[in-house]
Amino acid sequence: MKNAESGLKALIARYAQPGRLQAIALRPARRAAVTMVPVAQVGLRGIEGDRGSSDKRAVTLVQAEHLAVIGAMLGRGPVSARDLRRNLLVGGLNLAALKGRQLAIGAAVLEITGLCAPCSRMEEMLGPGGYSAVRGHGGWCARVIVPGRIAQGDAVTPLPDH
Repeated sequence: MKNAESGLKALIARYAQPGRLQAIALRPARRAAVTMVPVAQVGLRGIEGDRGSSDKRAVTLVQAEHLAVIGAMLGRGPVSARDLRRNLLVGGLNLAALKGRQLAIGAAVLEITGLCAPCSRMEEMLGPGGYSAVRGHGGWCARVIVPGRIAQGDAVTPLPDH
């Protein structure tokens, strides 16, 4: 059994390629308009200029590939990353495979802590069915391990287990 567990652990630790940070979004206050920025400073409580929530929800991430999935469930094309109100849009890397793991983005290190469930605001942003369309595709929450500068286009690289 131990060999099977170690084999599975090795498979879980692999990834095909680093992802890319495609967009950075700031939410300065509850219900405030989202501002897209090319560069940001990540502090221990989240991204400077964002209303950051708590330690485990300091930064929120969503996969770019899920924008088309959510749109398809709504009967249209991809939704806007701005409408989902997540801080970081990441493409090319399965964030679900990184739960409990750390990843480097620019000079910052984040740890994926859990799902970022949709809120009732998704109906307002996306229309009828928006809440249900986002379920399972709404992204991930992360805590900040190492503060630092991030920029659109930065590699998003899983770090070895610590």
